[in-house]
Amino acid sequence: MTKEFTIGETVRVIALPPYIKTAEPMPMLRPPDTIRLREEGIVTDRRPGGYWVVRFDRGTFLLDSQYIESITSEAESPPASHVEPSSPADADRSDD
Repeated sequence: MTKEFTIGETVRVIALPPYIKTAEPMPMLRPPDTIRLREEGIVTDRRPGGYWVVRFDRGTFLLDSQYIESITSEAESPPASHVEPSSPADADRSDD
């Protein structure tokens, strides 16, 4: 199953592929240690076959969706249970 990401989404490397392919007009293969495990990058494009163009500090590469996971949703929104109700003391003040 192919994971879906949105353009501009921050992703994290969860496994290293056997090689890394650059996302240049003339792609080149790079060794897998060009990026690090748990390195974060930004999705900039989608390619056929479940490949994503991800921009990292050391360049922009094509990665299969099985090697990355989304981290944007974890960091952006707090859980709904975190919303604090107004305290009864605040209600008492409005009656004054």
